[in-house]
Amino acid sequence: MPVFARIIVTALSGCAALAHGADVQLFGVFGSKATLIIDGGRPRTLSVGESTPEKIRLISAGGDSVVIEADGKRQTLQMGQTGQRIGGGGQGGGTQRVTLAADAKGHFFTTATVNGVSVPFLVDTGATMVAINSSHAKSAGIAYTTGERGQVQTANGITLVYKVKLDTVRIGDITLNNVDGIVMENNQLGQHGLLGMSFLNRTEMQRNGDSMTLTRRF
Repeated sequence: MPVFARIIVTALSGCAALAHGADVQLFGVFGSKATLIIDGGRPRTLSVGESTPEKIRLISAGGDSVVIEADGKRQTLQMGQTGQRIGGGGQGGGTQRVTLAADAKGHFFTTATVNGVSVPFLVDTGATMVAINSSHAKSAGIAYTTGERGQVQTANGITLVYKVKLDTVRIGDITLNNVDGIVMENNQLGQHGLLGMSFLNRTEMQRNGDSMTLTRRF
């Protein structure tokens, strides 16, 4: 008898990559494989021994349970069971915060993880939404061409954009879900995306000389 996906809604907080923990859903078990959803992102199917970019490792899978490992700690997840906090070095969610340093021109650059894929960003309070290139969107598995189409004026002229929802955007200890974003065709943004107000509005921004601290508000 074939083993079909067993739909399981299971939450887990805590992983090595994030001090405040990550929300992990065990979406399905397929024999010796399991499908996980990290922080509301796209499903990822792992074989035993494989790890997600957030360093959550699948130790074993079978029947109605799986064993995962994060930060050197293991936990067994049963069907329908709510997971417990592992990793992260403490109890409770804690404050999600990141501090950025300005470059010689006073610009703040950072690297964020969008739907599990690393993307370089320029912090831009003048940008309404988080903006990424189509190449980054494709790497992150974003079906952006199904989004609402529009046009924006850039330094290189008018370019086509698509409005999307980004499942997760993570910078340091801050992880936000369901972030409004736009995808620009033809890589008009160059190397960096723009970290706009659809992310920044959900943080408290404090500037102190050449540093900027972002603290998650909601």
